[in-house]
Amino acid sequence: MSTCPIQHDTRRRGRHIHLPRKAPRFPLPPCHELQTCKAHVVVRPEAKGEPSSASCLTQRARSRTPECRASAASPVHCSHSHLSPSPLLSSSSPKPAKNNYHLPTTRGARARLPRMVASGRKRSRRAPIAAPSSPPPPPPPAPQSPPQLTSLLALLASSVTLALRFASDRDLLLRPSQTLALDPLLLSAARAVSRLLAQLPLHLQTLTLTSLSLSPPTPSPPLPSSWFLRLLSSPSLPDSAWRDAFRMSKPAFFQLLHALALPAPAASSSSSSLALPPDHKLGAALFRLAHAAPARVVARRFGLPSPAVAARAFYEVCRAIAERLAVLLDLAAPDRIARAVPGFCALSLPNCCGALGYARFGEVAIAQALVDAEGRFLDVSVGWDPEMAPAEILPRTKLYTSQSMVLANAPQGELIGGSVPRYFLGPACCPLLPWLVTPYKHVVDATDDLSKESIFNHVHAHGQQVVKNAFGRVRTRWRLLEECWKGECQEALPYVVVAGCLLHNFLLQCGEPMTAEIQRNADADAFVDFEGEKDKEGERIRDVLAAHLSLVSRNQ
Repeated sequence: MSTCPIQHDTRRRGRHIHLPRKAPRFPLPPCHELQTCKAHVVVRPEAKGEPSSASCLTQRARSRTPECRASAASPVHCSHSHLSPSPLLSSSSPKPAKNNYHLPTTRGARARLPRMVASGRKRSRRAPIAAPSSPPPPPPPAPQSPPQLTSLLALLASSVTLALRFASDRDLLLRPSQTLALDPLLLSAARAVSRLLAQLPLHLQTLTLTSLSLSPPTPSPPLPSSWFLRLLSSPSLPDSAWRDAFRMSKPAFFQLLHALALPAPAASSSSSSLALPPDHKLGAALFRLAHAAPARVVARRFGLPSPAVAARAFYEVCRAIAERLAVLLDLAAPDRIARAVPGFCALSLPNCCGALGYARFGEVAIAQALVDAEGRFLDVSVGWDPEMAPAEILPRTKLYTSQSMVLANAPQGELIGGSVPRYFLGPACCPLLPWLVTPYKHVVDATDDLSKESIFNHVHAHGQQVVKNAFGRVRTRWRLLEECWKGECQEALPYVVVAGCLLHNFLLQCGEPMTAEIQRNADADAFVDFEGEKDKEGERIRDVLAAHLSLVSRNQ
């Protein structure tokens, strides 16, 4: 009898199971016997040309019994379409079809056919025979939170919270520069701790928050809502705190507030003026100008609604300074030039009325300024293209056209070599003019360094230092001018530079001392020397001055 083995590994029993070619006519075993091994059964016809044999039943299962666990063949899924047509199902003839299994003709057997074929997919409604099985593995234990990690996270979060509270409530004990450097670090630490807690499991977050709530910090007494209000409500603070914050003492601050006459909230009916107290406007503008603080930081320290309001307050105050303090730059004011002459005479420059200089502010604009011997600005012109040379800027300024009226009808200084009218000192990047004296060029110093050209250049450089010091003090006092201005803010930079120079003059008028930090001068900007033609009258005046200085130096 031809047989075909089932592809079910029974090597443990040492034999193969064989089925007869033709299935006997007796009912198939119950479906639960097949379901014990969870088998997928495929009934297929024999290939044409093969010897007469029964179709193979391919069976692979994960048995619940130890004998069926060694099966390694892949399961073959099938549907009813894999069955060959059978006369038993299509007609009432009891003859079996060739190369197919004989199926019972009873109605119950036909009803059990789909369940038997797809027994690996769907359980039978009959209760399966209980088979010995190993006990299921115990569930994995819940992750335990290490107490060290919970304590560390609680300590870290508590430290950041206390640091933020100290920086916000006790910031009067810190200098503004220290606060501005500490704030971004604390905010970054707080964000990092928040992200770390968000990535932890829920039970760790709960434990950490519980640890924080067990020992809450002692609540601080109620304080004013903003740093500026706390500063105003602390009369015991020294003037050094005000100078650190606003670069001026408290009396000078309120004197400037009175001079600007900023509109009060009740009187500001126009939309162009902000409905803020005048002292808040001035304080916010000076703080930002002095420390280059971002608008969001200024808004938080002064209790302003938003950074946009802080920016508007800053430009409103700068415009008020340019309008109300413009008299401090009036070059044609009475005795303004006459008061500058004695200061330069003390520098061995007779009949000199001022020193002219240039400075770059970022990569946006060039400023031209005329300064007296005390470092007070007499004339300021800002907003020139940084690609322009000073020799091109000078003829286009107001000083160039008004110098004849400013220096006219002034007595001339009589020196040994001749008379010298009033004049301004000019840098080497400017042309030599009758009213603008520049240094000698290509001077070959003698071995004893006593040539008149070298002596004059030395005294001239000493006089030019006053304008460099003035620009350096403005830059150091108002650090916002050293920032990089971009976009639409570049248009406002000239007005801010003029406001800084006017505030510089105002503080000199108030007698505000120059601290050691401001006394350090910024490096002078380098410009290309002028190589054009020289003015004959200008050469004569310079030669007379050089001869006078040489004679004075020999007599000393």
